[in-house]
Amino acid sequence: MKKYSYGLKKLKIIEQIAIVFFIAVVVPMSISGFIINNINQQSLRHQLRESAILVASMVSDEIDFFLTTNETTLAQIADTLEYLPTRKLKDKFIKEVAQRYPNCEDIVIVRNPQELEKVTDDAHINEKPILSTQMKDGSFLVIIFNANNWDSQLFKSLENDNRQIYILDKNNHLISTHNFTPEVFEETVELLPEEKIEGAPVLFGDEKNRPNVYLYRKNPELTIIVNTTENIAKHAIIDNRVKIILSVLAAILAMMTLMGFYIYYLYINIRQLFKAVIALSKGNYQRQIRLLTTVFTPYEIVFLANEFNNMASEIHKSYLELKRKNVELKELNEFRTNLIDTVSHELRTPLTSIQGYTSRLMRQDIVIDEVTKQKSLRIIKEQSERLKRLIEDLLTIPDIECMRLKTENANIQLATVLEQSELLLRKRDGHEIIVEMDSDFPEIYADRGRLEQVFVNLYENAIKYAYPDTPICVEVTRNKDKAIIRVKNSCDKIPKKKLETLFDKFVRLDNDMTRTTRGSGLGLFIVKGLIEAMEGSIKLYSDDKVGFCAEITINLAEEE
Repeated sequence: MKKYSYGLKKLKIIEQIAIVFFIAVVVPMSISGFIINNINQQSLRHQLRESAILVASMVSDEIDFFLTTNETTLAQIADTLEYLPTRKLKDKFIKEVAQRYPNCEDIVIVRNPQELEKVTDDAHINEKPILSTQMKDGSFLVIIFNANNWDSQLFKSLENDNRQIYILDKNNHLISTHNFTPEVFEETVELLPEEKIEGAPVLFGDEKNRPNVYLYRKNPELTIIVNTTENIAKHAIIDNRVKIILSVLAAILAMMTLMGFYIYYLYINIRQLFKAVIALSKGNYQRQIRLLTTVFTPYEIVFLANEFNNMASEIHKSYLELKRKNVELKELNEFRTNLIDTVSHELRTPLTSIQGYTSRLMRQDIVIDEVTKQKSLRIIKEQSERLKRLIEDLLTIPDIECMRLKTENANIQLATVLEQSELLLRKRDGHEIIVEMDSDFPEIYADRGRLEQVFVNLYENAIKYAYPDTPICVEVTRNKDKAIIRVKNSCDKIPKKKLETLFDKFVRLDNDMTRTTRGSGLGLFIVKGLIEAMEGSIKLYSDDKVGFCAEITINLAEEE
């Protein structure tokens, strides 16, 4: 059956969880927030309308109370003036009353309706409220109120209300206001209908979030306007809308945070599993899965990680064992190769010399004088000793590596060992060996034969790499119960990295730093093994002042 691939993207776990969370949580929460916001907005609009109507009714009641109180007072003043006989006494009484009368700016008596109309117009121009009453003689008693005091008294109960309230007379002149701003006042007055409904608060204007209310009344003829400002609408509707939106967002954010923690721990742990599997497939058997174990970590993932770590540990152990075997095989192969190279090179030269000079001595067709004969025998003897020393070095290697090297330590004279070692040298190539040592230097505790082997190797090594015709210095000092012996030569400075490898088998200095290629590369390796077998130590130094220095520390003989 043919299989079809539709190219659909395989979603990761975190992507799947994000999609499910969006569909199951974010979308329903957003729709719920939108519905709640609309319901709340309708409710707040209704509250704003009702509160504007209530404020208009309150102001109307305050005006009635104010007018009733002040008309009664005005009538009492008029009655009192009827009993005063002279104009002078009336003026004095009016002046005293005006000073004591609250909110009163001035009290005047006008003779006829024309003068009353003029005073009324002036008061309207100056936006000052007035009250008047006709006295028995036909004149009019008029009280002119202070506008600021009038407003504070009239709107005292609405002091903390931020709505704008305007009181207009029959000609739409502004006679009192609360929170007045000219621009808003002009816009509001333009929205007033020409035909007004009397006696009840009426909504007007087209701002659904900013309801405006007017209350038209007669006796006196006034129009009370309550304007809901933009700030009130913003605070009541827009701010509450923002609060609802923020609440919904906070709820979504809280759920997202909780889901985020769960996704984070789940995703990080699954990623650890992926990385460990990839590392194992690439040969990294040391990789372990380190989970973030919390209450959000599923048990199945913890179990899987533990089993994987156990499997990786077993594989790593097997790998290390195999690697160790490979290293041993490689070292053995290198040792075999170096041994063959060394033996083939080092044995070939002395054997060739021995064979050549032996053949020469055995010839019957020539006469060999005694001097030539002794010289040939001496060379044969030297080359035989060289072969013997090389074989002894090769036989010493397994004992040193397996730490089976045995020494027969005893109290010996160091001067005798140094002298005998010098005599065992094959050649000096023009180098003089200078020993600096006190004549009464105490005995040391070591194996004489092994120690002679040590110094022969050190002398040969120092001569091999020294500048031509330079001395080899041997300094002997004492440090408590130890003898310090330094063998120095003059040569190029040896790099520190190279110096650290000279104790290894078959290691020699590079040819461009030497003046000969002779040697097996076993000398310092054997020296170190022999010195440590005699409970001593050896260090190598090289700097600008000293070309090469081998420092040996060995025990002094115990004093009886």
